[in-house]
Amino acid sequence: MEIKHKEIDSRGMFYIESDKGLIAELTYIKSDSNVLTIDHTEVKREMENRGIGSSLVEKSVEYARENNYKIEPLCPFAEVQFERNASYKDVRA
Repeated sequence: MEIKHKEIDSRGMFYIESDKGLIAELTYIKSDSNVLTIDHTEVKREMENRGIGSSLVEKSVEYARENNYKIEPLCPFAEVQFERNASYKDVRA
């Protein structure tokens, strides 16, 4: 599954879609201080427990590293992912 990214002004999202529509999304708000605040992560119920949400968080971390952003994981799911993955410490705000 391909993770896509789009950004409009200060809002952005990483998402996966199929011919049936949106499967999963991670949304964020970008601040003037180069911080991405992850405010929502959602995976369609029938697609849960396949690591899709974790993949979206991982993609956001890669994006932050490539573009010199820090991440504030406000969303409970993203926060748990940051707690479980010590390798994300370098981008945590």
